[in-house]
Amino acid sequence: MTDLRARFWVDALRWRAESAGASIYVAHKGDPDAGVILLKTLLPDRMAQLYAPMRNVEGERVWMTPLGSDPVPEQDADAYARRRLEDDPDLWLVEVDDPHGRHFLNEAIDKS
Repeated sequence: MTDLRARFWVDALRWRAESAGASIYVAHKGDPDAGVILLKTLLPDRMAQLYAPMRNVEGERVWMTPLGSDPVPEQDADAYARRRLEDDPDLWLVEVDDPHGRHFLNEAIDKS
């Protein structure tokens, strides 16, 4: 599988989310071609879940939850995102606000 350029990937995610009735925001626009994407889903009660891409042992792109599989307070997710942005200004930070908590990722989520 060939990786899409970051800006095209974000546009595709925006299309999937908005066509399902969710709101999506680009909180930080990174490198349009090779920027890594950090996805934050907003959940009820000011909770959030973060997703970051990684490669599995087969070399396929999957998503991991860097703060654990359970939702965290939104301020914890924001603090993590700020630290990542300090280390990588080319990073994209995308936020999905969906009443059902959907992330709209097509790739697998790594649960390990």
